[in-house]
Amino acid sequence: MQIVFMNRLSRTSGEEQEVFAQLWIGEEEGVWHLGWRDFSGTQETGDSIWYEGGSWNEMLCVYRHELAIKMGDGYRPLIDGVFHEEDSLSARNQDQLRLQYYSELFSHEAVYDELCAWRRGKASSERKAPYILASNRLLRLLSAFLPRTAEELLQLPGIGEAKVAQYGSDWLAVTAAVERAHDYPLHWVKDAVDETDFTSWLYKQRELKYKKQLERLRLRRVLLQGIEGGQGMEELKAASGISRREVLEAVEELEKDGYTVDKLIEHELQGITPDEQANIMAAYELLGDTFLKPVLYKVYGEGFAPAEGLDIYYERLRLLRIRFRRERETNYTLPMAGNS
Repeated sequence: MQIVFMNRLSRTSGEEQEVFAQLWIGEEEGVWHLGWRDFSGTQETGDSIWYEGGSWNEMLCVYRHELAIKMGDGYRPLIDGVFHEEDSLSARNQDQLRLQYYSELFSHEAVYDELCAWRRGKASSERKAPYILASNRLLRLLSAFLPRTAEELLQLPGIGEAKVAQYGSDWLAVTAAVERAHDYPLHWVKDAVDETDFTSWLYKQRELKYKKQLERLRLRRVLLQGIEGGQGMEELKAASGISRREVLEAVEELEKDGYTVDKLIEHELQGITPDEQANIMAAYELLGDTFLKPVLYKVYGEGFAPAEGLDIYYERLRLLRIRFRRERETNYTLPMAGNS
């Protein structure tokens, strides 16, 4: 096996004793190998294989995820840039992340609960997803720093003029009513945060980020293999462990990235008549493909409410929308190719 990358890491364990480890990537006959080797003094104490397989992208995701875990545990590399991506954060980003870290440690739980209740009620009245109104992270910031004015709201990351205009008065009605021991501006947070703990928290955020990337990559592999093997939506749902809606969203992403999902579309539309498919495609041509409800009513009639529910019909529309968009792009690019 040929070693193509190696780095040495160390951390301080109990009684100020330094512990060393080695991280390596090797390649042999098209198969990537990724491993971690622990050392105690001059003795090797263990060797863990993190990955063996033919996908460089998957290996890199595993590498980043596992390394973030180790660095969250206190390991630091001899060679910087170990994540093989842009590692540097601007001073502004560092300050914003410190605010987030502080808010996770010191949020006012009663205020946070009240803000969550506000979000549920507002989402219901406005018929919006709760996360569109405010993320959990934003509610934590509000409950930790307890702003009293619109100017103070604007000092929190994730809050702009539009959000203040929409919901600022609602938030301040909750946060300004609570006594606080600090003041604005929030420059004092930097001194209030333990830098060692903050650095470990940053690596924990990387760990979560890379875990999501790895899960997404493995999901795509399962779906692509299933589609190529002729599986339908229900089989893909069982193989991936996610809902049909999530499968369909992932399939749409695959199509955007240039993968062919024709086999799945053909499989799922076997029971749909050619006339119905043609009507759907004509509705997209007439109404556009951004919103599904107008297309649904154009094809099936106003107030369409089948006993089996609308989910299966929306799924049908989304699958045909994939085909519609691809055909439209093909028709658009062919003349350009002919002129070259």
